[in-house]
Amino acid sequence: MVAKDLISEVIPSLKTSDLGQTALNWMEIFRVSHLPIVNNQDFLGLISDADIYDMNQPEEPIGNHALKLFKPFVGGEQHIYEVIGLASRLKLSVVPVLDNNDHFLGVITTSDLIRHLAGISSMDQPGGIIVLELIERDYSLSQIAQIVESNNVKVLSMYITSPPESTKLEVTLKVNTGDLVSVIKTFERYNYEVKTWVSSSDSMDGFYSERFDQLMRYLNI
Repeated sequence: MVAKDLISEVIPSLKTSDLGQTALNWMEIFRVSHLPIVNNQDFLGLISDADIYDMNQPEEPIGNHALKLFKPFVGGEQHIYEVIGLASRLKLSVVPVLDNNDHFLGVITTSDLIRHLAGISSMDQPGGIIVLELIERDYSLSQIAQIVESNNVKVLSMYITSPPESTKLEVTLKVNTGDLVSVIKTFERYNYEVKTWVSSSDSMDGFYSERFDQLMRYLNI
């Protein structure tokens, strides 16, 4: 999945003639803290709510002020992981997308990133989650998959993170069943440390939110 496929159809762009208050109103409506300023097809940069508050004159056009805009962007063909990485590093609520001629195409919101990431990683599919903790030299994708599949369970998605100040890896598995007892017992029989698991749909949302935050922090290292 690439950036141009993730562009929001509702987030507006600003012109330098727009009032600061107009920008703040749009940010509140769309629940973002950044908006792009665009002149025809030229991307001038992102303005934040903090920038507008610093003007101290929200009733004036934003172009009346000497703005120090920053210009983060991704190309239309860049992968969703690269978009997430940029959003994480710069703590952006929207990520501008430009075409090969540096023309502005639109923005991607972080909320849309979460939704699309959930889709491509099967997070929105029914099933359970198992988190293993292990040292790097013990990591074997083939063995982990074999353990899961030996219980007639399929791995829908998997990712690896390294928590800050830790020498261990965390391997997060999404599987196609909520009945995790047999899989967990098999991992323990092979001396894997099962750090946590989730099998109740009621607790999935909180787990996904926490894991997404961890992934964003990991991409920001």
